[in-house]
Amino acid sequence: MFFDLQKLLNTIPSQPRSVKTFFAICLDFACSIFSVWVAYYLRLGDFISLSQRGLTALILSILISYPIFYFFGLYKTIFRYSGINSLLTVSRAMFSYSILYTLLISFIGIKGIPRTLGIIQPLLLLVLICSWRLLIRYILRKLNNDHYAKNDIVNALVYGAGKAGRQLVRAMQENTDISLKGFIDDDLSQHGCKIDGKLIYSPNDISKLILKKDISLILLALPSIAKKQRTKIIRNLTKYKIAIRRIPEISEIAKGERLITEFVDLEIDDLLDRVEVEPFKSLMEKNIFHKTILVTGSGGSIGSELCRQIIRFKPRKLLLLEISEYALYKIHSELEQIKSSDIEILPLIGSVQDKRRMKEIISIWKPATIYHAAAYKHVPIVEYNLIEGLKNNVLGTFELAKLASINKVSNFVFISTDKAVRPTNIMGATKRLAELCLQALNKRNNQSDIENNKTKFSIVRFGNVLDSSGSVIPKFRDQIKKGGPLTLTHQEITRYFMTITEAAQLVIQAGALAKGGDVFILDMGQPIKIYDLAVRMVELSGLSVKDKFNNKGDIEIQITGLRPGEKLYEELLLSENPRKTKHPKIFRSEEPFIEYSKLEKEINSLKEIIMENDLENIRKKLKKVVIDYYPNTKIVDHTFIKK
Repeated sequence: MFFDLQKLLNTIPSQPRSVKTFFAICLDFACSIFSVWVAYYLRLGDFISLSQRGLTALILSILISYPIFYFFGLYKTIFRYSGINSLLTVSRAMFSYSILYTLLISFIGIKGIPRTLGIIQPLLLLVLICSWRLLIRYILRKLNNDHYAKNDIVNALVYGAGKAGRQLVRAMQENTDISLKGFIDDDLSQHGCKIDGKLIYSPNDISKLILKKDISLILLALPSIAKKQRTKIIRNLTKYKIAIRRIPEISEIAKGERLITEFVDLEIDDLLDRVEVEPFKSLMEKNIFHKTILVTGSGGSIGSELCRQIIRFKPRKLLLLEISEYALYKIHSELEQIKSSDIEILPLIGSVQDKRRMKEIISIWKPATIYHAAAYKHVPIVEYNLIEGLKNNVLGTFELAKLASINKVSNFVFISTDKAVRPTNIMGATKRLAELCLQALNKRNNQSDIENNKTKFSIVRFGNVLDSSGSVIPKFRDQIKKGGPLTLTHQEITRYFMTITEAAQLVIQAGALAKGGDVFILDMGQPIKIYDLAVRMVELSGLSVKDKFNNKGDIEIQITGLRPGEKLYEELLLSENPRKTKHPKIFRSEEPFIEYSKLEKEINSLKEIIMENDLENIRKKLKKVVIDYYPNTKIVDHTFIKK
């Protein structure tokens, strides 16, 4: 019998809308009969036959209720999704019904019907109509949930009982994948209180709740909290080794870019102990406001973020130079959406190796500032393509810098890398040689007789940026989604990290501090072991690492061995005791350099060897010019043929 009833109930959601409407009308009709019958009993103290004494009262109830219920849309409601708004609609409809019914029976009066019935019956009908709707809603939602296996429903806690947390709970009432079991909040005064039936707990209760309520997910509803405080909360939550996700930023919700229920994976920078300094507006504007700016490599990770920051400070023109058509199209389209109408953005396809193309661009548009971000930067790829790395990173940079000097570009800011310090790979050596080129050019300019309109060459050196195209973060995230394993070259490998946005802002500000020939070092904070980073990312996903201590873990971390040219540790300084600048995150370093006349001879010699495709002598020349270059691998270029 129970099985047949459940089978019958399961067919309700699939019935046509007309059948469901007829079913609702029949139930309302039954409620009218029952409410009139009970009302007579409450008035007379005895059960009567409605066909004898209550027929008129019943007919009046039906004739009044159906048109009113139809007018208020009670038969258009989808019951499984009905909530407080639906009950308010029922209440308004019943209020209208009560006025008419009470007016006819209690005030005007109808022979044979007690006047008090006009008050009792509407109250009973309100209770009955609301009750059956709530019951049907509960049954349908229960049936809907039964389509999901118990293991597929995620039990979660909402961290934050403020406005965002309350909105999240209400928005997720119909979610069949996540079951919210309560709130967590730091406010002691709220502990033990309830919001929408959900209890508010202390953060100290999380470990107990995880076991008691089988919690596997914590949703952070803290969209407007300070980053430092959020980082502290996340660090505390990571020890429980369950998945943590957050709702979008309040600005994204306000602009309609995301819904409050569109949960976002935590970024790894949420776990960094970096305190970002608000950019100095005067430094951000100095080389940008109402000027023509050229960004090379504008479609890359750093180049594109530089463009986003530059556009905020209203340049007159922004020249986007990029060798990849798709990358250029992507950043140009994005910037066109956010720029003000008085800013002109020019997408330019070209390579910094193309001297003629660069000469045309600089001589025609006469940029005031060049941010040179174009580079081949992936260590193994450059190691496998040695000559192309040299042509792009060194010769391209050198020729571009000379053109900037000839055309009296005010500022030339070169994006360097920590791999340029005591390099062990071709990429690092090419970036250090490019630094030497700029230092030599700047020294030559200072020694010339021309005092005005000299180009200020500056170098900004920093480590890895989070989520850049060459970062391990996107790779780890993709490997976690696929179930692992995570691949790591060495368990002790260590790197510096900062966010792309912070790096771009500091590059612009460093360029504004330039006097000429400066080597700026960005404060990268403390270096991070990549293995620890991998473990954190696994745990943030609510999974565990499979290793010799935990054979039942979810994801394994495999050590693959160092790649060609790769170092265990990176450095930022060649010299000691960098000097402070007016910005707390930017330091100025005194670095050794080569005189221009000597360097020019070495570069010309290098060009000749490149023409001969003599990789062994190219490497020897690099070691001679970049005196701290000590390659840690054999030549692995794919075109290398050992003689």
